[in-house]
Amino acid sequence: MNVVERAKAPTPKFFKILRTVGLALLAVSGSIVATPVAIPSVIVTVAGYAALAGGVLSAVSQITVDDYAKREHEIVKRLQEENKYLPRDGIK
Repeated sequence: MNVVERAKAPTPKFFKILRTVGLALLAVSGSIVATPVAIPSVIVTVAGYAALAGGVLSAVSQITVDDYAKREHEIVKRLQEENKYLPRDGIK
C-alpha cells in the first residue's frame, strides 16, 4: 500500500482526534511565531517546536489505516461490482 492509498483509506477514530489536536497545535504555534509584536525568543522557540510536533502528529495520524473498515469497504465494493449486471425486475 503506497502513501496515497494510505491517506485515502479510513482512519480510526482515535487518530482522527489526534490529527485534529495536531492541526490545532500547528495553528496556534504558527500564529505565535507570526505575531508582529515583540515577544521573548524562548516563546518563539517553543512555538516552533510545537509547530513541528503538530505537523508530525497530524501527518502520522492521517496515514494510519483502519484495516477493518478498509476490508469492509473492499467487500462492499466487490459485491456492488458483482451485482452490477443482475436483473433488477425479478425476472431471471
